[in-house]
Amino acid sequence: MAKRSSLSIRIVEGKNLPAKDITGSSDPYCIVKVDNEPIIRTATVWKTLCPFWGEEYQVHLPPTFHAVAFYVMDEDALSRDDVIGKVCLTRDTLAAHPKGFSGWAHLTEVDPDEEVQGEIHLRLEVVPGTPAGRLRCSVLEARDLAPKDRNGASDPFVRVRYNGRTQETSIVKKSCYPRWNETFEFDLEEGAAEAVCVEAWDWDLVSRNDFLGRVVFNVQRLWAAQQEEGWFRLQPDQSKSRRGEGSLGSLQLEVRLRDETVLPSGCYQPLVRLLCREVKLGTQGPGQLIPLIEETTSTECRQEVATNLLKLFLGQGLAKDFLDLLFQLELGRTSEANTLFRSNSLASKSMESFLKVVGMRYLHGVLGPIIDRVFEEKKYVELDPSKVEVKDVGCSGLHRPQTEADVLEHSAQTLRIHLGALLSALSRSVRACPAVVRATFRQLFRRVRERFPGAQHENVPFIAVTSFLCLRFLSPAIMAPKLFHLRERHADARTSRTLLLLAKAVQNVGNMDTPASRAKEAWMEPLQPTVRQGVAQLKDFITKLVDIGEKEELDLQRTLSLQAPPVKEGPLFIHRTKGKGHLMSSFKKLHFSLTTEALSFAKTPSSKKSALIKLANIRAAEKVEEKSFGSSHVMQVIYEDDAGKAQTMYLQCKCVNELNQWLSALRKVSISNPGLLGSYHPGVFRGDKWSCCHQKDKSDLGCDKTRSRVTLQEWNDPLDHDLEAQLIYRHLLGVEAALRITINKDTKVPNACLFTINKEDHTLGNIIKSQLLKDPQVLFAGYKVPHPLEHKIIIRVQTTPDYSPQEAFTNAITDLISELSLLEERFRVAIKDKQEGIE
Repeated sequence: MAKRSSLSIRIVEGKNLPAKDITGSSDPYCIVKVDNEPIIRTATVWKTLCPFWGEEYQVHLPPTFHAVAFYVMDEDALSRDDVIGKVCLTRDTLAAHPKGFSGWAHLTEVDPDEEVQGEIHLRLEVVPGTPAGRLRCSVLEARDLAPKDRNGASDPFVRVRYNGRTQETSIVKKSCYPRWNETFEFDLEEGAAEAVCVEAWDWDLVSRNDFLGRVVFNVQRLWAAQQEEGWFRLQPDQSKSRRGEGSLGSLQLEVRLRDETVLPSGCYQPLVRLLCREVKLGTQGPGQLIPLIEETTSTECRQEVATNLLKLFLGQGLAKDFLDLLFQLELGRTSEANTLFRSNSLASKSMESFLKVVGMRYLHGVLGPIIDRVFEEKKYVELDPSKVEVKDVGCSGLHRPQTEADVLEHSAQTLRIHLGALLSALSRSVRACPAVVRATFRQLFRRVRERFPGAQHENVPFIAVTSFLCLRFLSPAIMAPKLFHLRERHADARTSRTLLLLAKAVQNVGNMDTPASRAKEAWMEPLQPTVRQGVAQLKDFITKLVDIGEKEELDLQRTLSLQAPPVKEGPLFIHRTKGKGHLMSSFKKLHFSLTTEALSFAKTPSSKKSALIKLANIRAAEKVEEKSFGSSHVMQVIYEDDAGKAQTMYLQCKCVNELNQWLSALRKVSISNPGLLGSYHPGVFRGDKWSCCHQKDKSDLGCDKTRSRVTLQEWNDPLDHDLEAQLIYRHLLGVEAALRITINKDTKVPNACLFTINKEDHTLGNIIKSQLLKDPQVLFAGYKVPHPLEHKIIIRVQTTPDYSPQEAFTNAITDLISELSLLEERFRVAIKDKQEGIE
């Protein structure tokens, strides 16, 4: 059994921020910290006081975290970035909002005395001495203290105060992990209510000392316990009133905390087997669980439920069969081909998740070069005459006015080039598309063609495929490349417009250039020749895409499984220690690749691997404190070499996001490794001691806790079958009350019961009543709706003395289901006969 917490974070926008630059504007971005540990940095939005970010993150955390804080910063090129303000949400605040915290929050001024972190190890005991005894306080050590000095460290000491007396420890220079092992004693007095206050401070030679946090103990409780020892979390000084609230602007956030208790795998096997059996049998089986889940998902939770189901079936090797079942269910209730898969149904959302989880690498291969080119060119592109901005163009001294017609023609030409390049890349990508994606599209194509046969529906199977491939995958990725990990930053206004117009063109191609799509925006007409040509290319591509046999599918899947695709890859700087020399003197840029088997590196992506670390040998992946290398973006991978000796590799990333992405990837793939470390040194062993805690023994146990459970969720995360099963189970548990039929005995009428059915109305009441009255042993059947807003019906059933109302109700429901199934089958046969011309 494991307890897990996760945060769903959406940083929407800011408003009314103060100006930090001489231009009267700011360049704001957000830093997200969990317990003062930076984990996320948003993109910078330039020259605005009302920035829009729209960035979403999923963070997995240990359930012991305390708070999440959002810092709004102003980026400066020449000096240190300015702090505008912050919003802090405690765990208790988030727990009080089960549906999530959503709304605007005022930014408050960042007070240094509130920016505390870390823990202190203390032992307090009452010992004999005076008549009332003596209080002995042992200050042992501290860890993860806030760095207050420019060198990335602090010079901490501890001040213990009780009953007007103050005693202090020695100062430990340049350490956030100090060890004191000093003891102080105080005389206790009878009935004294004074608390014991232990404060940590950073010593400064010139300016005032910086506050690092405090712990307060109740003396009466110490009297009762006689002794108390442990690690205590340092608390901020909250005696000051809040400053700046409301005058620093606001931040719109959506944050949801979810706590899960994941049971051992065996506990979920009955549910998993039931789901798998239903998917394997498809529409031919008696299963009702998938339709039940579909009916009980609201608009707010449908995407999440779809993703959980999809990942569960991916882990069982049944993703294609699951999606095929959803296709059939949706086709069965769709009578108009034009509306097929256009709603946000469970089938549509599941297919969206499927393409993101399985097809993201394929998307990057097809779209990546085109998106990069659009960003690099930064051309002004506009097709709508009402939005054209006419500017002077030309060389210095040879300016000529650019007409609206020039802008429109150049824009159309640019978009034709981009659209043509995209369609060409797509046409060449059949073999690069994952086999399971091709097989799923094959099933979709066949099911739609069976449901809508005939020449008049010739394009419908193609449109069904493009409704997912183009409208729900390619186009959204073009419009928001950062959300699909195609770019690290959002596009500026000019590039965004180019991407939007390109996405519209792709949508027109995906819609097979229907008159309806052309009529919406007539100014897209200059692209029509390319769009018409693109439709032919796309149909040819889809024909080849779905032309995959079972044997080819298995062969392709086997080939891909042998290749072990990278979980994460990219350039990093590797630092190597050389004797007692300075670590910064030795670093090298290499290309790293992490798979489910090993972490390897080479000079370039295409060159031969220089070395690798077996995944099973990794013991920890953690951050390195800033003072060690002069950078806050360094991590360490602790592993065992082939001889069983502990080794450490130091890797430098370019930003906080890349750092946390690599840490997350390493932690996820090694989470089940035996021998994972519980502690580590966040510094380096330089000369004859550790830079973090100043201990001289290189094999000394670490001075800080490892954080293997702190990870960012990514599209290529390893599947967690137990977690997905737990999330599905929780959904079913949540709707159980709404679905349950409540049975109560009717005390006013003999041999009668009241059946309450939630989420139903008069329609079902009439049907069940009519079915009950067909039974000769039912003396009375009627129903009522207490109130239209309650959405429930109460059915009264009275039967003969030898026949229970419960049995009568069960038989009526069973017969009703059988009759409806027979009616549905007759209807299908009638439709098929009509389509085939049989009278």
